[in-house]
Amino acid sequence: MKVVKTDLAPKALGPYSQGYIHNGMFYSAGQIPINPKSGEVEATDIAGQTDQVCKNFAAVLEAAGSDFEHVVKTTCFLSDMADFAAFNEVYAKYFSSKPARSCVAVKTLPKDVLVEVELIAIVKE
Repeated sequence: MKVVKTDLAPKALGPYSQGYIHNGMFYSAGQIPINPKSGEVEATDIAGQTDQVCKNFAAVLEAAGSDFEHVVKTTCFLSDMADFAAFNEVYAKYFSSKPARSCVAVKTLPKDVLVEVELIAIVKE
């Protein structure tokens, strides 16, 4: 297994890695909308937070040798299912290949953010 780490995405908030590569697959930790430059959650609405999560994933996927086109599965966590349509609007701009997905509402997320996403992707050859 190989640990994936980049300074272009937020550092882990706890005892975990940004992701791992194993047998040609990348398994990510959840990404929340922390701006890696400031270390803070700057966006206050679901669209802005989803956009930051996806920007974080662009950096992590690149560090893993993959990209959005090679994502096969995402798991999405929303703090309020009323944000589902607005979340989907931003999500669709990045995940145009339409990977398999689960999306659930949860009571709370780290730092009281509105969204967290994790993914699995194929590492490009």
